[in-house]
Amino acid sequence: MTLHFADCAFDPEARKLKREGRRVDLSPKALELLLALVEARPRALSAAQLRDRLWPDTFVSEASLRQVVMELRRALGDDPEAGRLIRTVRRFGYAFGAEASEADAAGPAPRAPARCSLLRGRYELALYAGENLLGREPEADVRLTSEQASRRHARIVVRDDGAQLEDLQSKNGTRLNGRRVSGTAELQPGDRIEIGHELLVFCGPGTNTTRSEAGDERQVAPIEEAT
Repeated sequence: MTLHFADCAFDPEARKLKREGRRVDLSPKALELLLALVEARPRALSAAQLRDRLWPDTFVSEASLRQVVMELRRALGDDPEAGRLIRTVRRFGYAFGAEASEADAAGPAPRAPARCSLLRGRYELALYAGENLLGREPEADVRLTSEQASRRHARIVVRDDGAQLEDLQSKNGTRLNGRRVSGTAELQPGDRIEIGHELLVFCGPGTNTTRSEAGDERQVAPIEEAT
């Protein structure tokens, strides 16, 4: 069973990690750390538990564990300050913090549609439960065309109790209701997300729409474009 998260795919049984489709070589300690955090998710493991697993019957300092955490974060493309994938639990330890889905050899697991969406002009773009990537890369869930948008610009994480917007350290930033997003922000129906010249409006359950001839997007009442 392969675990998919962000732009990574990890097969615990084969002990293989891929990022953006390319294999990533990890040291034995970094691989064991990833295995431990994945197996325990979403529960956090203490620093002592992790040291005992990575260095059984051997005393090592806290700095040794931090070095392995740094290696794993570099391999995953995780920002230490944001901690989107490997979350630091202050004065305790670490946890696997990514939204992840499992898939077998037959292919990726189907994604469950969420009861919310984004409005772009006269069209509604469906969102899915879990992580939704916004950017210019072909695999993005919401493809952006603005030249000011990054390939992996931002993401919206849809949970059972709401949705959260996060800027992925984009070059030109993401604005929510006119303010630049720093870190993450909770979304409310009607919130306006601006990325370059593109305007997206977050929509919650109950929006009245009519399916367009294209079939994959639905027409809605016109939204005033950002100036």
